[in-house]
Amino acid sequence: MTVPTDRSGAAADTIRGGLRRRRVRAQVRGVPLPLLVPALIGVAFLVVPLIALLVRAPWRSLPELLTSAEVWQALRLSLVCATAATAVSLVVGVPLAWLLARVEFPGRGLLRALVTLPLVLPPVVGGVALLMALGRNGIVGKTLDSWFGVTLPFTTAGVVVAEAFVAMPFLVISVEGTLRAADPRYEEAAATLGASRFTAFRRVTLPLIAPGIAAGAVLAWARALGEFGATITFAGNFPGRTQTMPLAVYLALQSDPEAAIALSLVLLAVSVAVLAGLRDRWMTAG
Repeated sequence: MTVPTDRSGAAADTIRGGLRRRRVRAQVRGVPLPLLVPALIGVAFLVVPLIALLVRAPWRSLPELLTSAEVWQALRLSLVCATAATAVSLVVGVPLAWLLARVEFPGRGLLRALVTLPLVLPPVVGGVALLMALGRNGIVGKTLDSWFGVTLPFTTAGVVVAEAFVAMPFLVISVEGTLRAADPRYEEAAATLGASRFTAFRRVTLPLIAPGIAAGAVLAWARALGEFGATITFAGNFPGRTQTMPLAVYLALQSDPEAAIALSLVLLAVSVAVLAGLRDRWMTAG
């Protein structure tokens, strides 16, 4: 009996690698030129600006720029507000997604469209809408101010509200899609055993859709972290109170471009980390 050696295994790996490279070259040769050229232009259009940001980054002064009090103040506020906005989205967004996925009622399609509207609505318009609703003279904010003394615009709580408004649809879409893919027979079986609908949701449905909730929460957190338009319109740009990282980038770009690039690199690193964290889920879905 012949025992395979490491040399024969290495040769087999080399052969397999050569076959794989030939298949890739054959596939590339099979791509029509009218499709390949625009595709490469699209790649360059999306990637070159990111490369330019890395090339123009002030790497020598980067530690000094990132350790300044203003940067840490904006970063801390961004992390706290994005986390709070994600928590708000989880508390109200998961039940909303369940309602859209599991309950039949008139106008469900219209409600779904309204819930996902912030995805396509310009963030500045969202900020104006929040002012009209929750401002001191807003249809709801007037009552909050006169009855409870609560004022949301131009406060840290206003930042959380603005970020939750634009980020929650990402969570709702992710959780609703996971709910539609989950088999409802498990919930029906729990109901036949005497469990209430809420108990079935808590003990059966939530564990089933946990990956979708996690992915939606990460997307919502990342969207909240990068929110700009609704935040500056509804909460303003006050250092230490409402100035988040995107707002600090905008302000620094007018007076200190190197600081703006350094702050942009931080947000870029967070975005890459989010994409890397979700890669396994996307690959599994594929």
